[in-house]
Amino acid sequence: MATTEEKLKEIAQEVLAMNENDLMALLPRYQNRMENYASISEWEESVVLYFLINGYRIKNIQFCERVNELNSRRKPSAKESSGKTRPEAAPRRKPVLDLVK
Repeated sequence: MATTEEKLKEIAQEVLAMNENDLMALLPRYQNRMENYASISEWEESVVLYFLINGYRIKNIQFCERVNELNSRRKPSAKESSGKTRPEAAPRRKPVLDLVK
């Protein structure tokens, strides 16, 4: 019998294997369901799914920021220091988070 933590890890691995665009397309749907309360069970499910998907989105933003940070710290290779400059990555905006009432 799987523990709660094991089940959550399985859920996380399944979500991480999903297509990011498909998940992001569902985000407004679950936000709408949270805001337009229909039943307790539907609302609870919508809240959990919304924040699960939003957590995936935030994970990707933080991952990209971390990679950019590490890349900006690394020493230039011999080819890069020979005068050729690489284009600067556009800074990624932080997400705007809204409080859902």
